[in-house]
Amino acid sequence: MPSLTVDGARTRAAALSVQSYDVDLDLTQGERTFGSTTTIRFTASESSSSVDVKPDELISVTLNGTAVDVAGLSDGQLELTGLQPENELVVVASMLYSHDGEGLHRAVDAADDLAYTYAMSFLDAGPRIFACFDQPDLKAPYRFKVTAPEEWLVLGNGAATQVSPGRWELAETKPLSTYFVTVVAGPYHQITDSHDGIALSVVSRQSLKDALEREAADIFEVTKQSFDTYHRMFGYRYPFGDYHQAFVPEFNAGAMENPGCVTFRDQMVFRSAVTDGERSQRARTIVHEMAHQWFGDTVTMKWWNDLWLNESFAEYMAHRVSTEATRYTDNWIDFAYMRKWWGLQADQRSSTHPVAADAVKDALASLDDFDGISYAKGAAVLKQLAAYLGDDVFLAGVNAHIVANEFGNATFADLVAKWTEAGAVGLDDWAQAWLRTPGVDTISAARTATGIKLHRKAPEAYPATRPHKLTVGGYDAEGRRTTVDVLIDADEVDVDLDPSLAVVIPDAGDDSWAKIRLDSVSLDNLAALLPKIDDGVTRAVILNSVRDAVADGELDPRIGFDVVLGMLPTETSDIAVGTLLNWSNTHLLGVYLPYEPYRGQLADVLRARLDTVEAGSSVQLSVARGFARFTDDVDRLRGWLAGDSAFPVPEGVTMDADLRWIVTLQLARLGAIGEAEIDAELERDSSSEGIVHATRCRAALPTAAAKDRAWAQITTDADIANYELYAACEGFWHPTQAELTAPYVDRYFAEIPGTEKLRSGWVVATSAKLAFPRYAVEQRVVDRAADLIADESVAAGIRRSVGDSADDLKRALAVRSAF
Repeated sequence: MPSLTVDGARTRAAALSVQSYDVDLDLTQGERTFGSTTTIRFTASESSSSVDVKPDELISVTLNGTAVDVAGLSDGQLELTGLQPENELVVVASMLYSHDGEGLHRAVDAADDLAYTYAMSFLDAGPRIFACFDQPDLKAPYRFKVTAPEEWLVLGNGAATQVSPGRWELAETKPLSTYFVTVVAGPYHQITDSHDGIALSVVSRQSLKDALEREAADIFEVTKQSFDTYHRMFGYRYPFGDYHQAFVPEFNAGAMENPGCVTFRDQMVFRSAVTDGERSQRARTIVHEMAHQWFGDTVTMKWWNDLWLNESFAEYMAHRVSTEATRYTDNWIDFAYMRKWWGLQADQRSSTHPVAADAVKDALASLDDFDGISYAKGAAVLKQLAAYLGDDVFLAGVNAHIVANEFGNATFADLVAKWTEAGAVGLDDWAQAWLRTPGVDTISAARTATGIKLHRKAPEAYPATRPHKLTVGGYDAEGRRTTVDVLIDADEVDVDLDPSLAVVIPDAGDDSWAKIRLDSVSLDNLAALLPKIDDGVTRAVILNSVRDAVADGELDPRIGFDVVLGMLPTETSDIAVGTLLNWSNTHLLGVYLPYEPYRGQLADVLRARLDTVEAGSSVQLSVARGFARFTDDVDRLRGWLAGDSAFPVPEGVTMDADLRWIVTLQLARLGAIGEAEIDAELERDSSSEGIVHATRCRAALPTAAAKDRAWAQITTDADIANYELYAACEGFWHPTQAELTAPYVDRYFAEIPGTEKLRSGWVVATSAKLAFPRYAVEQRVVDRAADLIADESVAAGIRRSVGDSADDLKRALAVRSAF
């Protein structure tokens, strides 16, 4: 199905102005479809245009009282002719519920068989719910009416009122882009509160009621603190009335910033023990979506190429405001270890792109660039800009931009103009270097007779002259730190720092966007000094440098693995522990290095750390999870599940539902359990979460029957829910099962293109990425990927996922060849 092009959107925006939407949804028609009647009032300066609608059945369309032939619907667009200066369009349709997290998603909770719905209108999904002019720059107010089962709760962008049993009306909204429109309807459990005149609520499935009751206080506290900070920072009150936060099932993204009714994935309503890092991640997600209420919702981009600005701004504000306003203070540690690493990998693949791209792609192609560059690189660049301009100028420009464009659309150029009016100079050159040129510089340190010399090198494919404002840190043999602030405005810059220091770390505060290289002396001293470097951000900079140097084939992966083993015994950040283990799992074991003996060495270090780590701490939970993922001690894992006193669970660790599933997954991979044991665990945890975990465990079993079944789910099951699909992909491949899964390597390239006919949107690209045979580190796999990427009949999202995965595989081949 073709996606709207920027030229098509500009033509339609020039011809139309939308006054209002009235949408009436009937959610009582059964499990498969719902009724949708949309009345759109709009003016037109041209006699023809088109409306977007993607129904199961288009029942009737009338334009200004005259019937329109519904047979004219083609690829989700219906041509409209005979337009008048003022028009009323009424579209009556039967729509399909979705199971892919887009459109009006319907999920049935396995715990109690209750059905829940929520609307995700992002990008091309709005017309799967209601007829609309689906582009961000045709904003309009919305009024919704919803008919639902009498026991259901209904929420949306406007305040919801139940006017009769099962009948709800939602208040008229401020002008919104189509992609912000949501309705959340089902037997949700709701907890209410208020702050500063704003009605607040949180909702979740009934089966998560107890967890929501436990978690609501923390969610509300972060929300209230963030409202106070944003009101003070922007000098502009939140404009959308009520503020609901709905934790909904089978949600693809982390969250979606729908004005007045933000939707989140409901794993954030923690049913099991979680780490401090996971709690701070939830807080940042809350703060991120709140930033969008001003930057993205009040002022929206004209076209998808400026979506980066919404996300980069919210990403930067999430880390900044969470640190300033909430009790969660590890945000920049998380950014360094996780978000920045995500972006740095994206910026070094063949699919890299400018942060601020030109408006040349259609809507769906723009989604392909919705990645770590849009989020993390953009946030890092805005952090640099705020330091460069000074906070007064930075915020003055942002605030003027919001006021000047409230409830309308704007471009990045409009924001630059406001910064310039506020006193900024030289922004055009800065934007060209940082935002309109892709790629990442490398900054390395060299010792001279009198000091340290920093070298800046731009990537050959994307030359640019980018200034870097950062801190260079030096550590002596005792771990004492000396820092020097540096502006790198040339390819070589001298730093007044003692060249005899044991370790020298460029960008020790993680203030810029660059690949960092440590000199040979620093690398030699790293093992001894790492335990003495207690700054979490600096430790992240070091690990990122090591990870990147290994990926570039400049550092032996065995040395990288030794860094992992050296950090784990003393690491005090659960974020760092999780990062070390994830890197081991995704890049080292079975990819850059053989799975054995390194897997065993890692498990031994984790087992030893369990004896020394503080009981009940977040680090203990991270280590316990890691041990369960990497050990081959079947008796101990069985003992943990059974409560066997011969193999006791470490004091402070609770064998709750989610940890039990981690243990069960490893036992399944080892072939130590079978279908019956997985079924028994599912009977113990018969929730929707349990079904997803069980799907992953079954896919991980080392049997031909298990792989056949999982592969059929991945490649032929059109009805499988998105989370179960992802779980089947995640469980399928493993380095120890290479012989068993070898036939599926070629089948992946033959069959994954066909999944585009089974599913749509986000889930197509995501499943293609998760199902990629990443442990098959062979040139022939890279060659097969190249053939698929060149086939333009394959969906763009699939080609992008395969291309990114193939780039990672090429790196693995190069690393293996070098070492």
